[in-house]
Amino acid sequence: MILYCDTSALIKRYVEEDGTEIVDRLWSVSVGIATSVVAFAETASTFSRKLREGILTEKECESTLKTFRTDFDALILVPVAPMLNSMIERLVRRYELRGFDAIHLSSALMIKESASLPLQFACFDRTLNEAALEEGLTVGLEK
Repeated sequence: MILYCDTSALIKRYVEEDGTEIVDRLWSVSVGIATSVVAFAETASTFSRKLREGILTEKECESTLKTFRTDFDALILVPVAPMLNSMIERLVRRYELRGFDAIHLSSALMIKESASLPLQFACFDRTLNEAALEEGLTVGLEK
């Protein structure tokens, strides 16, 4: 199985919160982990926000970001490219998706179309999960 993680799922891999155990379990049984290249900016930004909010210390934030950078280089990364635009346009017209959510969903759909293995979509956003289900993805994560 390939595990596609949107940013909400990736964060749980690095910061202990509700859903971390689920993400860790799926991560450990997957043959590959995929995400969009936009997840780097979203995830790094979230770590900085958690530092400002006092959830992470400066040392924890630096360590977490270092581990994430190392892991990110080993992920299956879907580039934001013009070939996604028509799919993104269709998705945002059909569902109430934010921009990055549309990028994640279209990226997961692209991986599903090209992979020979089943794909599990890991996300903790109800609206995005509902759209993913409608698009035929296997989901099961939610807050």
